[in-house]
Amino acid sequence: MLIKRKEFIQIGSLATASMLLPKFLKAFEGSNMVPLGNKVVVILQLSGGNDGLNTVIPVRNDIYYRSRPKLGIAKDKALSLTDETGLHPALTAFKELYDDGSLAILNNVGYPNPDRSHFRSMDIWHTASDANEYWTNGWVGRYLDAQCKGCDKPTQAIEIDDVLSLALKGDDIKGIAVKDPRRLYGTANEKFFRDVLKNHKDEAGEQPVDYLYKTMAETLSSADYIFQQSRLHPTNAEYPKTDLGNSLKTIASLIFSDINTKVYYVSLGSFDTHINQDAQQQRLFTEMNDAVKAFVKDLKAQQRFNDVLLFTFSEFGRRVEQNASNGTDHGTANNMFLVSGALKQKGVLNAMPNLADLNEGDLKYNVDFKNVYATVLNKWLKADDKSILQKQYEYLNFI
Repeated sequence: MLIKRKEFIQIGSLATASMLLPKFLKAFEGSNMVPLGNKVVVILQLSGGNDGLNTVIPVRNDIYYRSRPKLGIAKDKALSLTDETGLHPALTAFKELYDDGSLAILNNVGYPNPDRSHFRSMDIWHTASDANEYWTNGWVGRYLDAQCKGCDKPTQAIEIDDVLSLALKGDDIKGIAVKDPRRLYGTANEKFFRDVLKNHKDEAGEQPVDYLYKTMAETLSSADYIFQQSRLHPTNAEYPKTDLGNSLKTIASLIFSDINTKVYYVSLGSFDTHINQDAQQQRLFTEMNDAVKAFVKDLKAQQRFNDVLLFTFSEFGRRVEQNASNGTDHGTANNMFLVSGALKQKGVLNAMPNLADLNEGDLKYNVDFKNVYATVLNKWLKADDKSILQKQYEYLNFI
C-alpha cells in the first residue's frame, strides 16, 4: 500500500525529527572524527529582550538612577567590575570569569534602524540581514552551506531544542534540533518505524514519498550516531537540574566526544520584563549563572575551555526609563557576554552607554552585531565570513 506524502508526515513523532536531520550526518559515521582542539562556538540566546542596563550596571551614572528610581540596582548590591561598572547580583559566576580573565563584555551592540518587534528583531539577528531586508536563511545555516561546498566532510550545528531556529537554517544544509539524544534515539528505534522501512519498496511516480522514506532512513542512522557519540565520554560533572543546566550538560558530553560539531545553540527566557522585572530577571540570571558556572568548570576539568567560545545575545535591550509597572519596555542596543579560556581581550571592552545622548529615550548602538559574527566566523571557525554574511564587516579583537 502506498503512503501518500500528507499521510506520511502525520505518522508520528519521528516525522518531525526526520525533517530536521540533514542527509550529511551519515558521512560522519566511521573514521571522520575531529581531534581535540576542535574550536567550538556555543550561542546562548536570551529570548525576549534582556535588560542590559540591569545586567552590566553603570553604578556611577546619576541618569541611570533617576530614570529607574525603583528598578535601579544600587552600587553596593552590584558585583563590582570597575569604578564605573558592576554586574547584576545574581551573576556571581560571571564576576569570577571576569576576575580570572575569561569574560569580555561588549556594550552598545545593535544595528542601524532598530526594530522593536520581538519577531522581526530576532529574525534580523538570526539572519544577519539589514533591517530593511527579509532573508529566509540564517547566518549559521549559511556557514553550514559554505563549509559543505568542496569539502571532504561537512560541518554540523546542533540546537538543544525541539524546534530549529532560523539562525541554523541554510539553503542546502540545516542544523539539527534535538532536546535529548537519548529520547531521539528511543523514538528512532520504535519497531513501527523499522517495520515501515523494512517493507518499503520504491514505487514509480511517488518520488515525494520515496524522498521521505530516504530521509527517514537517514534519520535512524543519524539518531543512532548522535546518541552513540553522546555516550562516548558522558560528563560526570554535577549540573543544575534546570533546562539550561541539562542543555549545557548535553553540550559538554558532545564536546568531549569526537563528534564533528562546531556550533551549539541554546536559548533561555523569556526576558520580556514589562512587569515586575526584578523577580523575573533574578530567576533567569540565577539559572544562567549556575548552568554556565558548571559548564565552565567541566570544560576546565577536561582541558577544553580554550577550545570553546560561548557568547550571549538578546534581540534588543530595554528602554532607559522604567515603566509604571516596575518593568521596562522594548528598547534597542544591548550588551553581549563573551566567555572563553582563549580570549585575547578581556574585561569591559568599550565604553558604557551614554545615557545623556539617547534616541527618543533609547540607547544608540555603536557596535554592529554583525561585526561579532564576522569575527567569530573568520577568527574562530576559519570560515569565509564575507561570503557567509554577504558583506565585509569589521573584525574585533576579543579572539
